[in-house]
Amino acid sequence: MSTALQKRYDFVILFDVKDGNPNGDPDAGNLPRIDPETGHGLVTDVCLKRKVRNYVGLKMGNQPPYAIFVKEKSILNHTIEQAYISLDIDLNESPADAEDGKKRIKAGQGQGKEIERARQFMCQNFFDIRTFGAVLSTGPNAGQVRGPVQFTFARSVEPVVSLEHSITRMAVATEAEAAKQGGENRTMGRKFTIPYGLYRAHGFISAPLANQTGFSEIDLELLWEALENLFEHDRSAARGLMGTRKLVVFEHTSVMGNIPVQKLFDAVTISRINEGKPARDYKDYIVSIKKEMIPSSVKLIER
Repeated sequence: MSTALQKRYDFVILFDVKDGNPNGDPDAGNLPRIDPETGHGLVTDVCLKRKVRNYVGLKMGNQPPYAIFVKEKSILNHTIEQAYISLDIDLNESPADAEDGKKRIKAGQGQGKEIERARQFMCQNFFDIRTFGAVLSTGPNAGQVRGPVQFTFARSVEPVVSLEHSITRMAVATEAEAAKQGGENRTMGRKFTIPYGLYRAHGFISAPLANQTGFSEIDLELLWEALENLFEHDRSAARGLMGTRKLVVFEHTSVMGNIPVQKLFDAVTISRINEGKPARDYKDYIVSIKKEMIPSSVKLIER
């Protein structure tokens, strides 16, 4: 039986990239995201959540109660409709009125107890909804869910350098393209990488919100596992060598927490071993935790 959370959690996750692009910006030609004022690399919270979703979906077979709501090419409103259909709440227009011959629930339908039942159904069946929350009123109204787990952007510990590489494809896609190139089957392209970057992100888990969505102790363990294996099944030529290096968890003894989170995060410090040369590996850094800054009411867990 699932156990509801009775404690607040905060955490720091460290991951690195070597000769890869951790999170390209589509509005900038897929260049690595960089803070223009400081030169520090950035990875969005949305990117980190995507990797958690992908890991849980792969491990659990994308089946309830660990199905994934926000996934590639899914039609979210159709998924919300299934909540009403599964609960046998008849708000459908007739199949004859629908373009594809299937019953559809009009946007905004559902009210009061019906919305709450649909919201609970979505939380029970979809891991990412009860973890990160979701807006479920884009079509059939299943309300909104405020997720107990939230991430910040990941920011590199030091400024990073974005490199641009010319690459060549030794083939063409069509006969016309081959003729145009006079038999030279080469297509030029560009690839962007960061030689090395150690990134730090922060996360928060609210016990009161977890109890509203049904996020349980079992879900929490699955989340830790996903964070430790964020990049193990997310390999690609573009991302180079990426991996989670350290997960530092602060477990409070109360539902609301025992100390402001900034004081806990300040206890985790990262310093360079040799300032005289560029960092190119995790071993070029020292990660320290000042345990004297952590009160006895907060348990330190290093994973």
